[in-house]
Amino acid sequence: MDISILIVSWNVRELLRRCLVSVASSQYSVFSVQNSLNTEHCPLNTEIIVVDNASSDGTVEMLRAEFPHVRVIANTDNVGFTRANNQALALAQGRYLFLLNPDTELHPNALQTLYDYAEAHPDVGIIGPRLFYGDGTPQSSRRRFPTLATAFLESTKLQQWFPRNRVLTRYYILDTRDDETQEVDWVTGAAMFVRRAVYEQIGGLDEGFFMYSEELDWCYRAKRAGWRIVYLPTAQVIHHEGKSSEQVLAARDIHFHSSKVRFFRKHHGTFVAEILRAFLLAMFAYQIVEESLKWLLGHKRALRAARVKAYWQVLQSGLKEYHNGRSFR
Repeated sequence: MDISILIVSWNVRELLRRCLVSVASSQYSVFSVQNSLNTEHCPLNTEIIVVDNASSDGTVEMLRAEFPHVRVIANTDNVGFTRANNQALALAQGRYLFLLNPDTELHPNALQTLYDYAEAHPDVGIIGPRLFYGDGTPQSSRRRFPTLATAFLESTKLQQWFPRNRVLTRYYILDTRDDETQEVDWVTGAAMFVRRAVYEQIGGLDEGFFMYSEELDWCYRAKRAGWRIVYLPTAQVIHHEGKSSEQVLAARDIHFHSSKVRFFRKHHGTFVAEILRAFLLAMFAYQIVEESLKWLLGHKRALRAARVKAYWQVLQSGLKEYHNGRSFR
């Protein structure tokens, strides 16, 4: 098997259908050169594995009716994005492992471009394509490794107050062109083309990350093992970002920020992680006060009440880290 395409899905049936149609258009036009003297082209062997995390929207039925060639793992519970990907990785047979979100659509030549680059650069372990939003605007997908200052700023109130700052400019690699192939520290997990040798050397995704930061941790481990990670803008993918996670906003905030805490605990120690956790909880406490005052002033009361409820759930969680969906720290 040349390429295993691995997709984890939860309640995004229509987007998953579009994703699989786009995969098929790429899948059936991918070739390898078997004989460089005669430039003989041979179709690649590919497989698709979809792990469904207990969707209630008929996803599994749709897959079995419309995509019988797809291997389906139907979980009875939502085991999380990371664990579900590991289920797929354990079954995958490909020399390359293409982790793909269900809310993505491949441009016709994306798979061929990723494969050709990987074949030509054996020291590259992970490749990230260029991502675009549904309206065609570029989506940031390449990163440098975060510092503690990055963690304080990213997706917190501070980022709203200071949107243009050197810390996040460095983190999002805004100091280089996004249409140039370049080596980076890590790429976002919406579309990751991974050499099997990387998986065999460093293992699968860390299931302590229920969702979010698992690709950061994987790339961090790959880099430490000596693999290069490359952002390849000539391979292009549409990403309708966050269509699964936006269904549960409080849970999204809890998982996103608790995963940040876990990453810093794992790679920078308990003291740094606890400073980060205390700061993040303080930010959510501040937002509860801010939204409550706006509610008292009668400004969009339904919205303010919903936000207070969500932020209060974040505080109650303590941003504790998770293992297989359960708090353990």
